[in-house]
Amino acid sequence: MSNFVAEIFTWESTSNTMNMNCILKRKTWVIIAMIMMTHPAMLAQEESNSSKEENNRNVMLNAASANGPREIQIGLPSADVNVLENGMPVTYATNPHSVNTIWRSDASLNYQGLLKISETAITTGNIGYAVNSFTQKGEKGFNGTLNYKSNHFGMQEFSLNVNGSLPKNWYYSANMYQDFDPGTFKIRSTPYQDRTQIYKGLLTKRYNEDRGEFTAMYRYSNSHNVYNYATQSAPFIYVGDGSVKEYGKFKLGTTSYLPVDNNMTYRDMRTGELKQTTLYDACLNRMSEVSLMNTYKWDNGLTWKASLKYDHSRGAMVYQTPMSIIDLNDPDNPGVNNYMYHDITGKAQPYTGQYVQTRMSCLNAGIIDEALFTSELHKSFKNSTLRLGFNEWFYHIDYASNTTMYDQSVPSDGGYALRVWDANQRDSYFYDFNKNASEYYKGSENKLALYVTHDWNLNKKLNLYYGGRIEWQHLNGENAAVKNDQGNYVGRFSDYYLGATAADGTLIAPSKLKYNWLNYDLSLSATYKLNNRFGFTGDFTYIVQHPKFEAFAPATLPNTNRISVPLGRAGIYYNNSWISLTSLFSYISKTNNNSTLNLQDRKEHGNEIKAAPLAYDIQTWGWTTDAVMHPFKGFDLHFLFTYQQPTYKKFETSVSFSDGCVGNINATGNIVAEIPQVLVELDPSYMLSKDIKLWASFRYFSKTYANINEAYYFKGHWETFGGVNWQVNKKLSLGCTLVNFLNQTGAKGSIAGAELITKEDAKGIRNQIMTGSYLRPFTVEFNASLKF
Repeated sequence: MSNFVAEIFTWESTSNTMNMNCILKRKTWVIIAMIMMTHPAMLAQEESNSSKEENNRNVMLNAASANGPREIQIGLPSADVNVLENGMPVTYATNPHSVNTIWRSDASLNYQGLLKISETAITTGNIGYAVNSFTQKGEKGFNGTLNYKSNHFGMQEFSLNVNGSLPKNWYYSANMYQDFDPGTFKIRSTPYQDRTQIYKGLLTKRYNEDRGEFTAMYRYSNSHNVYNYATQSAPFIYVGDGSVKEYGKFKLGTTSYLPVDNNMTYRDMRTGELKQTTLYDACLNRMSEVSLMNTYKWDNGLTWKASLKYDHSRGAMVYQTPMSIIDLNDPDNPGVNNYMYHDITGKAQPYTGQYVQTRMSCLNAGIIDEALFTSELHKSFKNSTLRLGFNEWFYHIDYASNTTMYDQSVPSDGGYALRVWDANQRDSYFYDFNKNASEYYKGSENKLALYVTHDWNLNKKLNLYYGGRIEWQHLNGENAAVKNDQGNYVGRFSDYYLGATAADGTLIAPSKLKYNWLNYDLSLSATYKLNNRFGFTGDFTYIVQHPKFEAFAPATLPNTNRISVPLGRAGIYYNNSWISLTSLFSYISKTNNNSTLNLQDRKEHGNEIKAAPLAYDIQTWGWTTDAVMHPFKGFDLHFLFTYQQPTYKKFETSVSFSDGCVGNINATGNIVAEIPQVLVELDPSYMLSKDIKLWASFRYFSKTYANINEAYYFKGHWETFGGVNWQVNKKLSLGCTLVNFLNQTGAKGSIAGAELITKEDAKGIRNQIMTGSYLRPFTVEFNASLKF
């Protein structure tokens, strides 16, 4: 759509085995959501691409971030955000190497689309939609595009592409992307919340009368992406009726909740050394990549595509996860009234505030080598297209997540937070090194796959699209899931590292792991045109996977049984001159979601945190109605309504705290946390003239639960966008976008440290301070694009 305004949403994946507290608080929120936001009426199109891609999706427009791809929600936890460039995954695994540090929707791309769930499953083996993008290659003459974007908070984003032709059918293309983003509030600890540089260079040779095309591409990226992982939390007052109000002068979305101090102390998981870093340095991502691509078309309709990519990178992300807020005036918390802080001269002073926030920092980083090869043959016939594809994807990583705890003030005056420490317990800020969510794994994952699809118009009324994928997955490496002499896993403890000795005398040493699995995916979709306007559409996709390498990061081995994902949808569509309407019923489920919860019971157990591994199932029923309307000249309206009921299945776990008390969770049958049951999307646009377009997007999310036990909840809210696009002339276009123009404020997602809170516990809770994520504040953005 024309309002792909480079306003991009970062819904990135995470290891399913990362602790739930880190997951729910970071920009890579693992979320279970809408079954079906598709527009299957597009299946009525005759283009072969209609069987692969979706339209009318506003993929680049969202209300959480200014620079990453929005996830199209399908009713399951994300396994990965699937972003492809030139037919290859931008990154094999997004923890710790986020898509957002490598890829942006910028001037270097000449095409962006959205692959359907079935197409993503068949070609990549992953679950969900995939952003499908292609790099701008050289064209005849000299051509250029310069894009610029800014907002009233001071963000500056530049993107430049120049391309042209050289003698003897050689072509070049060069690209530069620069982002200087301070975020919606200034954090004293780093210069920017996002500082990203991406450079690409392409050289293309077209040969044999343009039947063949060979391209070599080099990409270099350097990104300090603090915004997505460390800043998305804030304190607020939970009223008790699903609403929140601001805590003192703390403004949600425009006030920093990070301490002024930029330094962090951690214990290296590999060596046991105490080390120092800064938040900015810990978020460093760097990549060098070389890609080779070849396409050849024969006169008989046969086309061969082959792509080879190798990259060497450092992937990193830091999560500053809020855990619990301690009320120093609470009589149930004796002995926690001796907190200190350092003043500007470095002298220790008593902390006199009422509240203290505990935080867990997860410093995730890995050195990564990827070698990915994909080859496809496809042949077009009179009524069908047949495709045969091959993947050989190799991924090697040396990864660790070093965790450290610290405490900070909770400033009601809206000022910057200070690090504090409990002088009764310790003499420094940082403590419990690697005790909670620390992770380690090293080795390789290899996927060798063969897939085939057939897009077949049997007659003028019936279209079938079907295919299959068979995949061999091989894991070989080591992790830190260590068992003692009794055969029980040794959990993480304070000052844990490879070479440490546990309290029972167990030596912590790497454990070898090696697995071979066979995965497969099957897909079938059909559209039957009863007449030129009305028809039936349906599809079924069945995916069988096994855990990815990142699932072996925690202190216990994951459930290695197969992961099954059936997805079925069926409904009707109707098209006429002014409306395209589709209505579908959907079902999707997933077995053996591996996860680890970090559970705590603040009052009874002195803020003790314990990791609780579990594997659980999810299922979702849904009904979606989607319509694209053109009621009068110049006016378009996209309407989407979804009702869904995502529920946990077999969601049970428990932990034993050091004093013998047990924390239990049984969420089986509960509505999945953070997920609305009703979603509405309205996207109107109007052409004031042939050059000026007004547009808006309204998204409603109904009530969501803020913890697994359905104890806390947030009321429904709207996310709103609006703007004007002006095509000044053939060379220049200008735009202005308003994000959250209704200026709604409030909390969303989950509440920190609330996993063990039950409905009974929450009955009497009113006007209590809590911590969570929040809605993006009102933002004015300006963009310009110049072609030359």
